[in-house]
Amino acid sequence: MRNTILSVLIASTVLCGAFVYFIPQIGTIILLSISATLTIIAFYDSFQSSHSLLRAFPLVARLRWFFEEERDKIQQYFIEDNLNGTPINREKRSVVYQRAKLEKDTVPFGTQHNVYAKGYEFVKHSLFPKDHHKIKGERVVFGSDKCIQKYESSIINISAMSFGSLSKNAIMALNQGAKMDNFAHNTGEGGISPYHLQGGDLIFQVGTGYFGAGKSVNGKRTFDDVVFKENAIRPEVKMIEIKFSQGAKPGHGGILPAKKNTPEIAAIRKVEVGTQVDSPPSHSAFSNFEEMIAFIQKIRDLSEGKPVGIKLCVGNNHEIEQMIAAFAKAKNYPDFISVDGGEGGTGAAPMEFTNYIGTPLIEGLVFVNKLLMQYKLKNQIKIIASGKAIDAFDIVKYLALGADAVGMARSFMLSLGCIQARECNLDTCPVGVATQDEDLVKALVVEKKNVRVKNYHKKTIQAVKEMTAAMGENSISEIKPNQIFRRTKEDKIVSLEEVYY
Repeated sequence: MRNTILSVLIASTVLCGAFVYFIPQIGTIILLSISATLTIIAFYDSFQSSHSLLRAFPLVARLRWFFEEERDKIQQYFIEDNLNGTPINREKRSVVYQRAKLEKDTVPFGTQHNVYAKGYEFVKHSLFPKDHHKIKGERVVFGSDKCIQKYESSIINISAMSFGSLSKNAIMALNQGAKMDNFAHNTGEGGISPYHLQGGDLIFQVGTGYFGAGKSVNGKRTFDDVVFKENAIRPEVKMIEIKFSQGAKPGHGGILPAKKNTPEIAAIRKVEVGTQVDSPPSHSAFSNFEEMIAFIQKIRDLSEGKPVGIKLCVGNNHEIEQMIAAFAKAKNYPDFISVDGGEGGTGAAPMEFTNYIGTPLIEGLVFVNKLLMQYKLKNQIKIIASGKAIDAFDIVKYLALGADAVGMARSFMLSLGCIQARECNLDTCPVGVATQDEDLVKALVVEKKNVRVKNYHKKTIQAVKEMTAAMGENSISEIKPNQIFRRTKEDKIVSLEEVYY
C-alpha cells in the first residue's frame, strides 16, 4: 500500500508540474504546491520509525489520528441517541440547555425510556395534587448546636470546581449567577480567587493541599491558621468544607495539569508555575478521628462560628461508622457531610480511580444517612449529596433518600455552554469553560452565561416544586423514599424504601 500511495502522489505532482509548464496560472501553481507538499509528507511518513501505521500507509494514516481526536464529538453529534450517551446523555444535556436559555423544555410524543426495563424509576402522583406555587422547602438551614453563624441555603448549589480546573470567566459567571438567584457556590480546593468574589455566597473548600488555607514548608503543604482565617472570615464565605476525597478520584488527591497552572493560578495557590500540582491523598493537619474532631472545632473557631462540614466519597464502611461513632461520643461534630458519589468528576483523574474506586452516590448517601439516624445525629448534621444530578427527578430522589441539599457540578458546567467535549484535562475546552487558554476563555461571555446559570437554577427549583405538588405534598422536605419506585424485574416494582431502608 505504501508504494501505491507514493506512486499516486508522485504522479499527481508530475501532472501538476505539467499543468504549470503549459498553463502558468495561479491556480495550477497552487495545485502543484499542495501536491508537492503532500508528497514530501508522505515520503517523510514512509521513512520515519516512530509509527508503523504511517510507514505502511503514509499520509493516509494521519486521518486515523484526526478521527480519533474528534471521536467524542462525532459520536455525540452523529451516532448517539437521546438516551445512550455517556457520562450525561443528550436528553439530560438538552434539558439543562433549554432551562438555561429559557427555551421550551417540554417533550413531544411520549417518553423514549423503556418503562418496562429493569432499573426504570419513577414517582407515583396523587389524585389530589397541590398548587406548585405554594410548595415550600426550597431552603435549608445549615448549622448544628455547635455553630454560631447558621446559614440558610438553597437545596441546589454549585458543587466544588476550582479556579484552575475552570476558567476565570466560568468562575465569574457561576458566582454571579449564584448571587442572582441566591444560592451557594463551592470554591473547590484551589482556594478563593478574585473571580469568586462577585457577590455570590461561597462554600470555602479546604483540601489536602490547603490552597488558600496554608503554605509550603520544606516542599510540603501545611495548614496555617493566619492564612485560613483571612479567607474564612470573608463576608462572602458562608460555610467551610474540609475535603477528604472526591468522587472522581477518592484516595488520590486533586490534580491540576501543568498546562493549566498559569502564573496567576500559581500565585493564588502559592505553587511553582507551569508544574502539575498534585494534592496529597490525605490531610497533614490530623491523622485520627480525635484529631479530626479537634481540627473541625479549630476551623469553626477560626471562622468565627460558621458551619463547618466534611466532604468524602464513601469508602471503607467500618471507618465511616467509626467516624460517626466518634462524633457521637465526643458530642462534637461537623455541621454537614457532603457525600460525593464514585460516578462524579469534572476534571483530571486516573482511569482506574474514576471507574473502579469509590461507592456510588446512592449507596453512600443511604449508608451515611442510616448512621446519622442510628447515632441520633441527623438533627445536627445535614447531608449534601453530589453525584451527576441534572434534573428535578434526580434531586427529588436524593432528597427522598436522606439528602438535605444537592451539590451539582457538571450540570452547571452545561448551563455555561459545556458541550461535553471531554477535554477538561487537556486545556483545550472549545467553549472556554475548563481551560486557561486566553483565546478560548474569551469565548465564554460572562454577561450572557451568568444569566443562564441563574435561569437553570430557578427553573430546576420550579421543576422540583412541580414534582412535589404532583406527589400531593406541601413541602419538598416531606418527600420520602416510599414515594420513589424502581422496576427490579419485568413484573416487579418496589419503592426505594424497600430497596434501601
